[in-house]
Amino acid sequence: MTYSGVVKVGGPADVHELADLMISKVAVGPMDNNAYLLRCRATGEQLLIDAANDAGTLLTLIGDDGVGAVVTTHRHGDHWQALAEVVAATGARTYAGAYDAEGIPVATDVPVEDGDTIRVGRVELTARRLVGHTPGSIALVYDDPHGHPHVFTGDCLFPGGVGNTRKDPEAFASLLHDVETKLFDVLPDESWVYPGHGRDTTLGDERPHLGEWRERGW
Repeated sequence: MTYSGVVKVGGPADVHELADLMISKVAVGPMDNNAYLLRCRATGEQLLIDAANDAGTLLTLIGDDGVGAVVTTHRHGDHWQALAEVVAATGARTYAGAYDAEGIPVATDVPVEDGDTIRVGRVELTARRLVGHTPGSIALVYDDPHGHPHVFTGDCLFPGGVGNTRKDPEAFASLLHDVETKLFDVLPDESWVYPGHGRDTTLGDERPHLGEWRERGW
């Protein structure tokens, strides 16, 4: 079936099958968070992005093959409610942005800096620090050698705008700058965006609206 990126809490995962990577998206919790399970097709190794809520759903998604790593995109509580339980059940190593790790109550095994590489099997993800929604939010970029990039943006980029900066003009300017320079300026329009809540988008769909976002200030 064709991947749509449309999921609902309590519903099935939607699976995006790429040549080297399988991406399973599921919605969990009262804030309709997205969690993403990445599976290297060559090795079967798995990585989870945001153990947001409902550990049972996430552990069922992970299955018997386990998960080697859990990446938390940022410190906000709705993105790590199931982290302790998932880590206890799987023994996974924890990753988070170096400047957000102190705000996550599960110890971060690997503090992530801008430009760091995180691997799942033979697949490499590049971390980009995006400052504004939180001090240490990270996006993960998979530059698919067989196609276009895929970007997991946490709460920093959504269809229709950047993440919430709580009407702080400095935080908004910082987040928009980082999203523009580290994502829009270096990645093609075809880049697929997987946000922390809601439906997916592409950089091409959002690019024409950057000026509007700057003008409105959120």
